[in-house]
Amino acid sequence: MVFSKPLWLIILLALQPSSSCISLTVITPKQPLKDGDILISAGKTFALGFFSPAGNTRNRYVGIWYYKIPQQTVVWVANRDTPLNDTSGVLSIDGRGDLVIYGSNNSRSSVFWSANASVHDANSSMAKLLDVGNLVLLPNNTVTDQTQTPLWQSFDYPTDTMLPYMKLGLNRVTGLDRFITSWKSPEDPGTGSCTYRFDPNGYPQLFLYKGRAPFWRTGSWTGHEFSGVPEMTPFFIFNGSYVDNQDEISTMYGLLNDSIFTRSVVNESGMVRRSTWHDQTEKWQEFWSAPRELCDNYRHCGSNGICDRSNVDRFECKCLPGLEPKSPGDWFLRDGSGGCVRKQGLAPTCGKGEGFVKLARVKIPDTSKARVNMRLSLEACEKECLGNCSCTAYASARVSGGGVGCLTWHGDLVDSRTYPTSGQDFYVRVDSITLAKYKKESNGSISKTGKVAIALGSFAVLLIILFLFMYWWARTKRKAKERQIKYGHNISKSLSTYFDDFSVQRDLDESGSELPVFDLKTIAAATDNFSIHDKLGEGGFGSVYKGVFYEGTEIAVKRLSRQSSQGSEEFKNEALLIAKLQHRNLVRVLGYCNQQEEKMLIYEYLPNKSLDFFIFDEEKRKILDWSKRFDIIRGIVRGMLYLHEDSRLRIIHRDLKASNILLDADLKPKISDFGMARIFEGDELEANTNRVVGTYGYMSPEYAMEGRFSFKSDVYSLGVLILEIVTRRKNIGYRCVNPTGSSNLIGQVWDLWNEGRALEIVDSSLDELFGGEALRCMTIGLLCVQDNACDRPTMLEVAVMLGNEAGLPTPKQPAFVFKRGYTSNGDPLTSEGFNSVNHVTCSMIQPR
Repeated sequence: MVFSKPLWLIILLALQPSSSCISLTVITPKQPLKDGDILISAGKTFALGFFSPAGNTRNRYVGIWYYKIPQQTVVWVANRDTPLNDTSGVLSIDGRGDLVIYGSNNSRSSVFWSANASVHDANSSMAKLLDVGNLVLLPNNTVTDQTQTPLWQSFDYPTDTMLPYMKLGLNRVTGLDRFITSWKSPEDPGTGSCTYRFDPNGYPQLFLYKGRAPFWRTGSWTGHEFSGVPEMTPFFIFNGSYVDNQDEISTMYGLLNDSIFTRSVVNESGMVRRSTWHDQTEKWQEFWSAPRELCDNYRHCGSNGICDRSNVDRFECKCLPGLEPKSPGDWFLRDGSGGCVRKQGLAPTCGKGEGFVKLARVKIPDTSKARVNMRLSLEACEKECLGNCSCTAYASARVSGGGVGCLTWHGDLVDSRTYPTSGQDFYVRVDSITLAKYKKESNGSISKTGKVAIALGSFAVLLIILFLFMYWWARTKRKAKERQIKYGHNISKSLSTYFDDFSVQRDLDESGSELPVFDLKTIAAATDNFSIHDKLGEGGFGSVYKGVFYEGTEIAVKRLSRQSSQGSEEFKNEALLIAKLQHRNLVRVLGYCNQQEEKMLIYEYLPNKSLDFFIFDEEKRKILDWSKRFDIIRGIVRGMLYLHEDSRLRIIHRDLKASNILLDADLKPKISDFGMARIFEGDELEANTNRVVGTYGYMSPEYAMEGRFSFKSDVYSLGVLILEIVTRRKNIGYRCVNPTGSSNLIGQVWDLWNEGRALEIVDSSLDELFGGEALRCMTIGLLCVQDNACDRPTMLEVAVMLGNEAGLPTPKQPAFVFKRGYTSNGDPLTSEGFNSVNHVTCSMIQPR
């Protein structure tokens, strides 16, 4: 029935001029596929039929797409360079048994495409679409798909997409070369200029070409991954394979779960993208892409250079050991394309003490001109290279099916780079002087006098540490005794003992909280009876105090005020939620106290207070350089991604703001205050509330105006927070001098961004070298605060955008872009009819 098909297919077929639609399982000489009909695989995973690309309403192509995905995703096109210009096309078996596309009402003289299969009998073949997306031409007497080799298959002639179980590579016996080529444009599936294919020369490797020029390469096969694709390492979705023997060179990847839809695509801009379909968001989520950074670009550092991104503050290009820049002036200007040459007078002299320096975690240089000997071990490879005066480097080569061979280079070394955790060992030939220098650095050779000095210094440091420890121990015991006398309560126990003593009370008001319970005397003793000297701060909930348990554990105690607008519901909500959450970017709660009308939460102590303490302070903001701010943004996103996607409970925070981001001793962010949080279950994506809670300036428009909240509400708050971190200005509550008249931060950033002057509002204390990253973060922030919640990215998409250098979408109109309408006192908040809320959490009652 038509109603069982996806909605997009119903609409597509409804627009066809044909009065009927047929769903086929096979194509035979007597049963062709006409424009408007579809051929469906047995498991209804893929469909084949005529289509027109988006924006192209005239040209008709025969293609394969995912049948179960609502967003039509074409993975193969037959007549990509010979489209039909009307709907008279027919895909049929011709008189020789070949698969062809006819036009002009099935006229045999108008062949638009042919499979060119070697068949000589019209009744001897049939076409079938397999569940892996492979269109096969089979003998007509085939009982199952596996009984005979297909006469022809689309997997041997891919277009721009590589699917699971599809091979890329060269058949050395038949000469068949399988590779993928980009479309000309999103509206034209014709053969484009970007190609992804194997180079069989030397030690084979995959190249991405723009035209005929190499643009990126995967690197060599290391046994479980290509050295230039470190994302291949986690095998929780894919299992890749590589074959290099006398019959073929090929690579293929399978799936550990066949219900997952995944594909690799070469797009028209010159990117290879691996993505996976996400049912909940109904979008393709990118798994990895290349090239995605400067070090991925082919020959970025020229001959004999190596690209290293481990220190983002320095030029990424370096020379290999024993070499120096060919043009130092160009390298000073951060242009490494000229490469490197041997240092003056330090060329290796054959048999004169030269050797090899080992470089770890390397994407080894281009192997197309390397020599391969699969019979040599790595030790024998070193001897082979050392005995040949023209050999410049060597490395191991993985033998198909297991084992290790030998790779040697005999000229310039091109396109190598380092990785923090992947890659392989690479050995570069150097002269005797350079070799001695590297050996000294690696061995860390120290003179006898130096060793004695280090030993004496270490002993002195040990004595100082021992003295300080004894002093701290005595002082702690004295304070504990004073507190015991003062409060009449024995607290000479470790923190773990407290947990054991009070874990009996596991339930919080019948709600099953997993947090340990502390009694009031214990907390009073730890905080010196809530001394004003131990007070850390105050908010709409009440006060926060610093405390110290007997064995030295520092804590922060959040004490709910009786006059607070946050009551027992918020307290109970936070105690329940936080016990179930464990993440390095979420504040850790040690327990709670609910006794004698006192409601308190006990947190880990974070010495650097909250984020707003730094970014909105004229002096302290200078401590947060761009590197630290960017790390803080990424840490917040990681924590929010855990709440939205990865935790046991899917949680919306509802009160994300600068004062709720605490910083530890290393200035790493931790999200706090879950009193307003809500749990979403199953496929629930949105909810309503009659009681709007949150903070002005951070609330999304659909929440503030209509009481509707979703995961996109947190995304809006995150966008405001990102803009505040980059500019060090509050969204509301400050007076911005802006000729365009915007009275809040979002409006001012939006106006400047549209005028191409967004960098003018970036915090002046930041280094101008990071202007590009700051502008990228502001663009992401504007994407997060778009007026329509559907336009905002998910937290996962934000994480991908922060970790990827690919282009960003263009933001649409943000929410709450207020213009000035000052009253006599010039306060924009008062002019718009708002009351000052001093940036604390507030509650508003909204009538139904």
